[in-house]
Amino acid sequence: MIELRAVVPADLDEFFSHQLDPSANQMAAFAAKNPSDRGVFDHHWQNILNDPNITVRTIVADGDVVGSILAYRESGVPEISYWIDTARWGQGITTAAVGQFLQEFAERPIRARAVADNASSIAILEKHGFTVIGEAQGFANARGAVVRELELELS
Repeated sequence: MIELRAVVPADLDEFFSHQLDPSANQMAAFAAKNPSDRGVFDHHWQNILNDPNITVRTIVADGDVVGSILAYRESGVPEISYWIDTARWGQGITTAAVGQFLQEFAERPIRARAVADNASSIAILEKHGFTVIGEAQGFANARGAVVRELELELS
């Protein structure tokens, strides 16, 4: 069973441990310069939790904290972002969490970004009606290289 709930302080320890996984950073590409810096992580999350314009939820699967999902504003348009524990990849959790979040967060259009080679994330977004509206290139800290990123939108 997948549940979305408000973030509580204890969730941050789980989120931090998820962020330390090298394969997750590689897949996300646009990760922290130093994912092991807890001070930077805590500062970043306090900014998220204190911003009234960001809607953020903890993803719980079978009673375990497995990730986070949020919508923030980028150039005035909401953008969805999520991070799931790599141990839970391929179990349908992200698909279910995105669906639940989109039911709760009804503002449209809403956008998302994914590195062009992150086929799983792109498939999840497309399953929920997102379509590619553009692409960009940017330097990805986790890969130490410029990568192609797709921008998707759900109207």
